[in-house]
Amino acid sequence: MTVEHAGRERPGVLDGTDVALLAAADLVAVIEAGPAGLDAVRNELPRAGRVPLDDVRLCAPVRRFRRDVLCTGWNYWDHFEESKGKRDGQDVDRPEHPTFFTKGPDVVIGPYDDIAYDPAISQKWDYEAEVALVIGKTGRSIPVADALDHVWGYTLANDVSQRDLQRRHGGQWLKGKSIDDTMPLGPWIVTADELGDPQDVRLQCLLNGEVMQDASTRQMAYDVATLISELSFGMTLRPGDLLLTGTPAGIGNAREPQVFLREGDEVITRSDKLGELRNVLVRRELA
Repeated sequence: MTVEHAGRERPGVLDGTDVALLAAADLVAVIEAGPAGLDAVRNELPRAGRVPLDDVRLCAPVRRFRRDVLCTGWNYWDHFEESKGKRDGQDVDRPEHPTFFTKGPDVVIGPYDDIAYDPAISQKWDYEAEVALVIGKTGRSIPVADALDHVWGYTLANDVSQRDLQRRHGGQWLKGKSIDDTMPLGPWIVTADELGDPQDVRLQCLLNGEVMQDASTRQMAYDVATLISELSFGMTLRPGDLLLTGTPAGIGNAREPQVFLREGDEVITRSDKLGELRNVLVRRELA
């Protein structure tokens, strides 16, 4: 995890109700060090300083990016189907391979931070609960059988999207998903060895207390190993890269009537194995 304590951001490890503060510059430095980095953390824990979890502010666990946030679209078939006829004339056939896009890194906020909201930017703000993964090992054209060996850990994201911006800019997703300070990430990263099977994670999204999305990663169109293999085909993935794995059915744009986010709404993204994001939309001038 990454926390703010005594006026500075520090990487740490959740230990019960305490946070063990690490000496590393940030969590990306630990990730880049590979297995040796995790071994060093384990050796450091017995002598690390500890502070109560309630005394720190949780930040996005990954704060330093070498590239855009990598994302997957249409990776739950029920989500793909629910949006048919609701893409403002930009419908496509069911894809035969994973669909990828990127988001600018300035979207990332902490797990309990406010989501910046400006109706001058968009009138169609939507939620998308997602499981995200962090790459821990460099690779290119990674075989499916080896793909999970390249995952350092897993976390949660809410891919807040502006649907009218998506449609306005040719149906591509970069612009409608890259508004500053709109993507909560965290609350921590569960290492791959601790999580176990990434296809056995329950994912939910609640809007003002009402469950809007509720699915298992077993429902993914393309599993995590396939996503990594296809994304890395001819393209190098590096430690610290963040990949969102897609959202299930239940988005606001596909509902009848449609449900879009407004100022003051509370959105919770939660998982049985990864924790919880809890965020409120707060008015901020972005235009």
